[in-house]
Amino acid sequence: MSDVADASLAYEGVKRIEWADRSMPVLRQIRERFETELPLTGLRVAACMHVTTETAGLIRTLQAGGASVALAASNPLSTQDDVAAALVHEYGAQVFARAGTDREGYYRHIHQALETGPDLVLDDGCDLVNTLHTERVDLLGTVRGGCEQTTTGVIRLHQMAREGALRFPMVAVNDTDTKHMFDNRYGTGQSTLDGIVRATNTLLAGKTIVIAGFGYCGRGLAERARGLGARVVVTEIDPVKALDAALQGYTVLPMAEAAPAGDVFITVTGNRDVIAAEHLAVMKSGAILANSGHFDVEIDVRALADLAVAVHHGVRPQADEYVLADGRRLVLLAEGRLVNLAAAEGHPAAVMDMSFADQALTCAWLAESAPTLQPAVHDVPKDIDTEVARLKLASMSIAIDALTPDQEDYLHSWRLGTT
Repeated sequence: MSDVADASLAYEGVKRIEWADRSMPVLRQIRERFETELPLTGLRVAACMHVTTETAGLIRTLQAGGASVALAASNPLSTQDDVAAALVHEYGAQVFARAGTDREGYYRHIHQALETGPDLVLDDGCDLVNTLHTERVDLLGTVRGGCEQTTTGVIRLHQMAREGALRFPMVAVNDTDTKHMFDNRYGTGQSTLDGIVRATNTLLAGKTIVIAGFGYCGRGLAERARGLGARVVVTEIDPVKALDAALQGYTVLPMAEAAPAGDVFITVTGNRDVIAAEHLAVMKSGAILANSGHFDVEIDVRALADLAVAVHHGVRPQADEYVLADGRRLVLLAEGRLVNLAAAEGHPAAVMDMSFADQALTCAWLAESAPTLQPAVHDVPKDIDTEVARLKLASMSIAIDALTPDQEDYLHSWRLGTT
């Protein structure tokens, strides 16, 4: 049994899934391999992820490997109802996701996915894993392990591990080089600005864009914003990252100093209250607020509502205007949720090709290796990350050099030096 909005949308969903699949050659190759090797035969997978065309490619790959899959949405605003319908009625997955569902519906869907009694779990933000450890402890005994694909989720998992609360091994797929590089830097960098432009139709050239956080996502955003002609200001709490931003030519300021100057604010930190009441109080009228850092806590939306004397919802799709007592108007995008998925379509399929290839191969590795792993946060094996990069290069018709035997010997010897 599934819970999707409209079964009649399945045909449209199939068309869009097939379109995305054309840009995901690595995942296609893995799917073909899985059809022969069947590394997930008989396993039940429960996933809490964005229900998009790209995610559909991962679900189909896991099914090709022999798994049965139950999928719940990790963000109500990113759910594509036609994709959900297609996954159920054309591809045989169980899906519990409706666009725009409320908080109660969101967690009900997670519980429904967990009712399948998963052997493996895939998470996007740690809500599914958290629910398992707090409300469905009766299911913990059958779970072999799982994957987490976001910075926010990995942070939560590390805290669980430190407190001795984590009951099964979780793999930080988020932390692979291919995921950081492609997904965070190039994917978030492009798709976030895409969402802002779709929601506001604003010209970014000449604007001052304040980017909170200079990790991989923040770097990608800064590069693309500067390329579009914006003046970029970076806020950071990490001195090394702040120094990196400064040496790349960006202005680095505390948020308190950046707040009065910014035209567009983008949070990508994974933390809460990055933009707080004191910052909102000094922003210029017309400032645009967007979050691309996962949960809707980076911008203090409650403080914004408390400051407002009126709220005009839907002034444009995914844009709400808050009118403050002094007449200033601040525009909040996507209710403070992920703007790239709520106001646009998330990362391009070519980006998710690598992230989901990491996920698929890690699931196959976990199916075999989980019994040998302790309940902790583990890295993806390096050979999986390397294999995904190799397959991606091959799909792009790019060849690279290989080490000669002498070079291999030199790198693995401490006796050879200057000659």
